[in-house]
Amino acid sequence: MSHEPDATVLVVDDEREVADAYALRLRGRYDVQTAYGGEEALEVVDDSVDVVLLDRRMPFSGDKVLANIRERGYDCRVIMVTAVDPDFGIVDMPFDDYLCKPIEKSDLFSAIEQQLEAASFDDPLTEFFSLTAKLAVLSDERTPEQLEASSEYVRMQRRADELRAELDVPSEKFEEMIESFTAIDRGSG
Repeated sequence: MSHEPDATVLVVDDEREVADAYALRLRGRYDVQTAYGGEEALEVVDDSVDVVLLDRRMPFSGDKVLANIRERGYDCRVIMVTAVDPDFGIVDMPFDDYLCKPIEKSDLFSAIEQQLEAASFDDPLTEFFSLTAKLAVLSDERTPEQLEASSEYVRMQRRADELRAELDVPSEKFEEMIESFTAIDRGSG
């Protein structure tokens, strides 16, 4: 995948050293902005931001920041970057990807690149990949029995299957995209 040299990534973490470490990794490849907390993130996010790496556990939570970004209508991609083990509550959260700390550098770059590419996709494909990320992190964290017992998980699985059937993407290209997307280590378990 080719990266966009002018892509802007906003790193949001209330732990200054964590945010700075991510920013240092990403500089040179992207235009990087840093916000040291949720309130600051909402002050700096604007239409120039392409991808937000958003810590979930902060005093002003990442969940609130995510909701605010979506309410304001910004067209950026949001990757939750967190030590919080996902639960079924993530089902209706409008993020695009979810990575559990610690994150390998290659997984971080792959996730950002995929979100930059996904920004050009139609909404159904974007929704499909968001669902795929949620299904992947939940399946890393839960037993098959817990997953089958979750109506939310079953609903997401059905919706992903419906979307796949509707998508107008050549089969080999789609399989390549899925393989690349699922190769990222998203889970903590």
